[in-house]
Amino acid sequence: MLDSYNDRWALITGASSGIGAEFASQLAGRGMHLILAARRFDRMNQLAQDLNTRHGTNCHIVTIDLAEEDAARRLIDEVKRLGVEIELLVNNAGVALIGDIETTSPEDVRRMLHLNILSMADLTYRVLPDMLTRGHGAIVNLSSQAAFQPVAFMSGYAASKSFVLHFSEALWAEARSRGVTILALCPGVTRTEFFDAAGVPGWLEKHASQSPAKVVKTAIKAMEKRRQFVVPGWKNYLMTILVRLATRRTAVNESKRFFRPGKRNPVDSPGS
Repeated sequence: MLDSYNDRWALITGASSGIGAEFASQLAGRGMHLILAARRFDRMNQLAQDLNTRHGTNCHIVTIDLAEEDAARRLIDEVKRLGVEIELLVNNAGVALIGDIETTSPEDVRRMLHLNILSMADLTYRVLPDMLTRGHGAIVNLSSQAAFQPVAFMSGYAASKSFVLHFSEALWAEARSRGVTILALCPGVTRTEFFDAAGVPGWLEKHASQSPAKVVKTAIKAMEKRRQFVVPGWKNYLMTILVRLATRRTAVNESKRFFRPGKRNPVDSPGS
């Protein structure tokens, strides 16, 4: 569990927009200082200025692409140079890829899996030992409602989020008795630019959705209760149960109706 929020440091990846930026805002409101890591410096810089004005938050910006080899190590090296202890790690950075087989680039798939799985796991294992030594701290890993089933046309993305869910739950079981919480956050449809850019324009107009503020508020509450995973929204949670009751064939065939792509494009993911 967190020792406290006030004057502690959080490291947030994918912090330039969406759920990552919302984590920054809500944690700053609780008195935390922030290390913001993402590719888009201008957005992070504007966010940092806003949080400093509203909350007096110290923000350190790291412009980095965590889909690159060895990027996680370089990010933690930068944290060590700052000489701060990470009380909370939010592994929010991620990429989604929606497309049919013929138009899916193997290189895009490789980058997605590196970012969603390898960098997330690398950062977790680089931060977690110090938390265990201190006996407090927390890690939030962005999974997805899609983690609970195979999803046609976004097979790699859903599978990568299934890894995040299982990885986080297993570490939660290992670390909880030592004062550290690992939470898998599994949001459903979230109101960001994610779906339009991913090749399913109009998705938000056709489906119920949640705001990033609601998702993050739910995640923080679940983290404080030391839960191992949370699916924001009772309807979303109910769907994760129903797909497990259905046959696997039915679940994956039904998914084809929702994610049949128009144009295909890898995009920054809000975790949904």
